Amino acid sequence: MESFQTLPPPSHLSPFALSFLDHKFHTKLTLAEAPSFVAELQTQCSDLDRILSGLNRRLGSGLAGYASFSGEIHGFFGDVDVRLNNLSSTCSSTVVPDGKSGKGFREELAALAKEVAKFETVRVYAETALKLDTLVGDIEDAVSYTMSKNLRKHSSDQNSEEMRLLAIKTLKTTEEILTSITRTHPEWKQLVSAVDHRVDRALAILRPQAIADHRALLASLGWPPALSGLNPAYSDGRTANHVSNPLLSMQAELKLKYSENFLALCNLQELQRQRKGRQLEGQNRELALRQPLWVIEELVNPLSLASQRHFSKWVDKPEFIFTLVYKITRDYVDAMDELLQPLIDEAKVAGYSCREEWISAMVTSLATYLAKEIFPSYISQLDEESVTGVQSSARISWLHLIDLMIAFDKRIKSLVEHSGILLSFDDDDILQKISSLSVFCDRPDWLDLWADIELGDSLDKLKPDTEDESNWRKKVEVVILSSSTDDHKSPLVSGAFIRHLASVVERCRALPRVTLRSRFLRLAGVPIIRKFYDSILIRCQEAEGLTALTDDAAVIKVAISINAAHYFESVLNEWSEDIFFLEMGMDQDDKTELSSSTNIDGEGLPESSGRVIFDDEIKKLEEFRKEWVEKISLAILRGFDVRSRDYVKNKKQWQKAEEGWTVSKTLIEALDYLQGKMSVVEVDLNSKDFVGVWRSLAAGIDRLIFNGILISNVKFHNSGVERFGSDLDVLFGVFGAWCLRPEGFFPKASEGLKLLQMDENRVQECMAGGKRWLKENGMRHISVTEAEKIIKSRVFTS
Repeated sequence: MESFQTLPPPSHLSPFALSFLDHKFHTKLTLAEAPSFVAELQTQCSDLDRILSGLNRRLGSGLAGYASFSGEIHGFFGDVDVRLNNLSSTCSSTVVPDGKSGKGFREELAALAKEVAKFETVRVYAETALKLDTLVGDIEDAVSYTMSKNLRKHSSDQNSEEMRLLAIKTLKTTEEILTSITRTHPEWKQLVSAVDHRVDRALAILRPQAIADHRALLASLGWPPALSGLNPAYSDGRTANHVSNPLLSMQAELKLKYSENFLALCNLQELQRQRKGRQLEGQNRELALRQPLWVIEELVNPLSLASQRHFSKWVDKPEFIFTLVYKITRDYVDAMDELLQPLIDEAKVAGYSCREEWISAMVTSLATYLAKEIFPSYISQLDEESVTGVQSSARISWLHLIDLMIAFDKRIKSLVEHSGILLSFDDDDILQKISSLSVFCDRPDWLDLWADIELGDSLDKLKPDTEDESNWRKKVEVVILSSSTDDHKSPLVSGAFIRHLASVVERCRALPRVTLRSRFLRLAGVPIIRKFYDSILIRCQEAEGLTALTDDAAVIKVAISINAAHYFESVLNEWSEDIFFLEMGMDQDDKTELSSSTNIDGEGLPESSGRVIFDDEIKKLEEFRKEWVEKISLAILRGFDVRSRDYVKNKKQWQKAEEGWTVSKTLIEALDYLQGKMSVVEVDLNSKDFVGVWRSLAAGIDRLIFNGILISNVKFHNSGVERFGSDLDVLFGVFGAWCLRPEGFFPKASEGLKLLQMDENRVQECMAGGKRWLKENGMRHISVTEAEKIIKSRVFTS
């Protein structure tokens, strides 16, 4: 039978020992565990003895090193003292007779000062290195202690936590010294590098331990809560107040323990952030320093894993996935804000909002699941469809998923703003953190696929609208607010194209980065505009090919296409003033400038700054309008030319008057044709382009009359001049319906008539004055040669 040593009387034991024994052996049954407890105490004592021996060895070697180094420093300063004494005796016994000796003295004194400074630097370096070695040693000991305690089955959590806090505190002190060295002694790179290497090894052990302890604590608190009570079918907020939250139901002791653990993890992350900031000084620090909060990630990760067990059942019902994630995010966000934000502030973790971090972490977990599970499943369906050639619902499912993501992101944004802090959503980094569409940031090939599906869907819906002829005849209804408001007279089909393009633009707005928006619009939006352009161009070419725009139906068809282009162009111009489109243009300019900056010859530089994404398409539509407005004008001018040919070629008619007629009979048909065609064009063409038609036509008729009559060796008698003036008055009257001074749009004919109407004296003045006389009399559109030719055609009779 084993014999046990009797304990000494209680009066001979310390209060701590009595309390310890009472706690361990409070009943008779626990006495049976005494042998195992003794063995555990012996193991702990041997471990402590081993650690103490190691510390004694390190202390001895440190003291020996310090003593050796101190001896060297003492020797250095002894040498300095000897040299100073020698210098003092030299100064007292020597008189400096000339400048040369004085110069040598100054040089020796400067050299001595340099030696003293060098020794001082060595001393500071040695003290700093020794201090850092001591601090890093303390860190390594604390980390080693916490690791050995974690390996034991029975250990004191309190002692382990105290040692971790001590390690973090020492790490902060070490980091402050390293930061100071980096600023004041950048040449001590090797010392900083050596310390960083040892600290990094300690942190590689400390962080996983701290996170593992935090996870264990959360599990003991009952986190994550059960998701069975979160029914995705009810997400309207009626049950938000009834959701159980283990963090709110903690007792005082547990709450204190959780707070201490929370603060320790925050302090450790802040320390890591400071170290990273020092190491990345002068580089792109913001990207590396802005990391998610570890404490929030540890709350979200187990919730995400628990949620994914439900997600796997809802691959074909993704709306349930988004509803559940939103419900979890919303139901716990206020508690996170109220309970954890004060701890974040206490830990002095700068620039973090607990509310935003919680929402961001939840959205990131959803985006990760979508990227790993949902999108690959949909893509495999699309691949199968492309192989078999059988149309399936894969594209519809894809677009439905995008609709859900956009709707989810809108609700998340409102949830972030609910805190009363308006986020700057122009910041791409913030948008990416709270957007499920951030999956496309890392997968541009998926973005291209989405754009292709979106474009195909839009074009399929536009096809029946384009082929329906009634959509080309009926006009878009617009409210004319004032006389200055432009009535585009646009057909319904242009409104259909605008609606589908606007839908693509609206979906594009949800993307979290400017580069993604720009790429998506170029792939899905620009082709819609080009399809519209091709449609109106084909219709115009068909009309021109059939009748060369000689009949009214062909002119009307072209006029409708011009109206459609004008309406589309005006909408795009209006959109282009929006900052949403301007920033995409600026982003594209930046890329162009960056790519061309390496070009030595300066070739390929951007034409102008401030371009918008639709600039090329707007320019094409504008050129299309100008081209076909000119073609309508030319077609009418050709008809006018044919019908006025007899009038122009009849040179004898200007020698006599035509009795009983206010206008030449041979001009009536041409004027009637002109008035009829212009009335058709005026009814069917928008007002802006109609102005272009009649001005171009006026310029053409002006050239026709000037070249065909005024400078064609015609002889004008007095009656002929009156007749020519009457004809021009009637012609001007046709154009007088659209302007106040129509003669201003027939400059050559008007000035030619002025010359014909001059008397002989004025004619002589004109012949003598030349170009100067023409300018003084307001004739700037005809040359001296042309004026002389017209004057010579004038026949004066008494």
